[in-house]
Amino acid sequence: MTRAIVTGAFAAVLVAPTFFAPTLVAQTFPKTPPPAMPIRAAQFPPFEQATLANGMKLLVVSNHRQPIVSMSLAFSAGSRYDPPGKTGVAAMVAALLTKGAGARNAEAVAEAIEGVGGAMGASASNDFLTVNLGLLTENSRLGIELLADAVMRPSFDTSEVELDRTQRLSSLQLEESQPASIAARALARELYGAHPYGQAASPASVKAIARDDLLAFQRARLRPAGALLVLAGDITLAQARAMANAAFAGWTGTASTESAAAAAPAARAATEIVLVHRPGSVQSNVLIGNLTWGPADQRNYAATIANHVLGGGGDARLFMILREQKGWTYGAYSALTRFQGPGYFSASAEVRTEVTDSSLTEMLTQLRRIRSEPIPVDEFSASMSALVGRFPLEVETAAQVAAQVSSAQLLGFAPDYVQTYRQKLAAVTPASATAAAAAAIQPDRSVVIVVGDGAKLYDKLSAIAPVRIVSVDGASVAAEDLVVKSATLDVDAGRLATRADSFAVFVQGNQFGFQRSKIEKTPTGWSYTEDVQIGPIIQQTTTVTFGADLVPATLSQNGKAQGLETKTSVSYAGGRAKGSATAPQLTGGLKTTEFDAEVVAGTIDNNMLTPLLGAFRWVLGAKFSVLWFQAAKGSASPVTLTVGGEETVTVPAGSFDAWKVDLTGGEQALTFWIEKAAPYRLVKLGFVGAPIEMRLVR
Repeated sequence: MTRAIVTGAFAAVLVAPTFFAPTLVAQTFPKTPPPAMPIRAAQFPPFEQATLANGMKLLVVSNHRQPIVSMSLAFSAGSRYDPPGKTGVAAMVAALLTKGAGARNAEAVAEAIEGVGGAMGASASNDFLTVNLGLLTENSRLGIELLADAVMRPSFDTSEVELDRTQRLSSLQLEESQPASIAARALARELYGAHPYGQAASPASVKAIARDDLLAFQRARLRPAGALLVLAGDITLAQARAMANAAFAGWTGTASTESAAAAAPAARAATEIVLVHRPGSVQSNVLIGNLTWGPADQRNYAATIANHVLGGGGDARLFMILREQKGWTYGAYSALTRFQGPGYFSASAEVRTEVTDSSLTEMLTQLRRIRSEPIPVDEFSASMSALVGRFPLEVETAAQVAAQVSSAQLLGFAPDYVQTYRQKLAAVTPASATAAAAAAIQPDRSVVIVVGDGAKLYDKLSAIAPVRIVSVDGASVAAEDLVVKSATLDVDAGRLATRADSFAVFVQGNQFGFQRSKIEKTPTGWSYTEDVQIGPIIQQTTTVTFGADLVPATLSQNGKAQGLETKTSVSYAGGRAKGSATAPQLTGGLKTTEFDAEVVAGTIDNNMLTPLLGAFRWVLGAKFSVLWFQAAKGSASPVTLTVGGEETVTVPAGSFDAWKVDLTGGEQALTFWIEKAAPYRLVKLGFVGAPIEMRLVR
């Protein structure tokens, strides 16, 4: 009975469309969308302002629809005010303000804000240091007390300082191995030179920062006079003033008069390519940039629309041409960046090595086109509609409102900037957008950063514009040094011995797999076998053989990666590496790469490094350059091993006094901990920037 009813119901539904079809056919539908409604002012409540007795500026944006308050307190205390040789102070101060303040340590601060369902954080940009906090209205007093403690009475507890330093050094190590980060740093350095905007934190500058530097910076720069406190949400000006006066009572002073002024960076007279040599890279990061103007320049509205047409998203010219038409990249974009001082324009793409010159040529063509050709009405209208329509979504929450208002005030925009932004954007014409693009985008007076394999790129790029070659750390490189030369492997082969090791693989602190390895003596040299399993993701067996002289002989690698079969086979003989590698691709499926490449004297297979680690003559501060061949790339490239310190490491196999050795220059930065005494085993391995470790079990 039930089955019959259900069947009948489905039959009725299937019949219904036919029954009503004549009615639908008879109706007429518009062929074009209705015209857009006139742009209305953003529905912001009035901004109310006051200046507290200590000189702090208070700005309140009341909105009582939800019981939420967002707080933002900003100072002119960005990285441009970092002391010479200690770039990174502002960033460390910001990170530590919420890690203990007043009577609360880091845990107590976290418990206080999280216990009421709130969130608190701080960050430092080039120009400003900002502390943000959001929570329910009923907890507003607690929020502003936490805010006041953070900026007036930070603890800068020694253990928290050292923890932040360690994390920051690890992040820098990861950045130095990431092509996008390398390109961004190089662009800032080339555009701004000695200006503070051109400086970036380095391991040396971070290590030079002492707790006293953080205290001095906080006392000099985090002062109430000139600071901006924005409260948005379910609060009135009277309530905000009363809470602020109570929380910041007794706090006075003006930020140090010591200025971060620097000579204005010079504009370029012609385009120059800076090739950042990254040996072995299979792709190139291309970044084109030039200086623009100050933040309040009225051409920003028109330039914003022109930039959106050029590279503002997935429907913009750069993306559609370089990705959809040419298939050269996963994405290409452009942006206008604003600072308190001169800002800059940039266009970027990550492309395959073999199409780097073609991609750069096309990018420059599109930059010239947006400056000189009138923007077609359909493109212009689509970009304007997207920008105008998107803005209300960017000011929906109290936190978003506070951020927008704070940014506008700090950068010196007109008082009604946020309220009138959409109308001013809508008033832009195609002609004014083209004129703004011509002023903001300078393809023939720009710097082009290309991070990639210089040996494969130099000649092709030289046909586009003059090329200057630098290393990843900015040091000058001669064109003749792009060719890989023979190297000497500085190891003590006498330390090699037959041995088997077992490691546990940990992901985010939880055991997730294993690695078992064995090195054995053979009649002609050595054989190293490694079995790895990382959960259901990777299962792989690797065997590499090499002679007593440490010259590689063969590599065999088989396994699965995310369920797909992988296989690599390499034969080394007569100064060449011949073989093939089959591996999964980011776009799905497998790809087999065959190669027959020259390998110069001193080159090892990259899988030989693990068994050879104990044979290096490690001492504190030692640095070794190793030339390794990677079958996945079909080429050899150098990596650097640096002894960064000595540590006592505790792993399942016990506690060991170990050398801490950093590997840089490869696709993934690694840290090894190597036993200082015989048998000089690898006792721990960490992947920089990823929560993955291997720890010796036996």
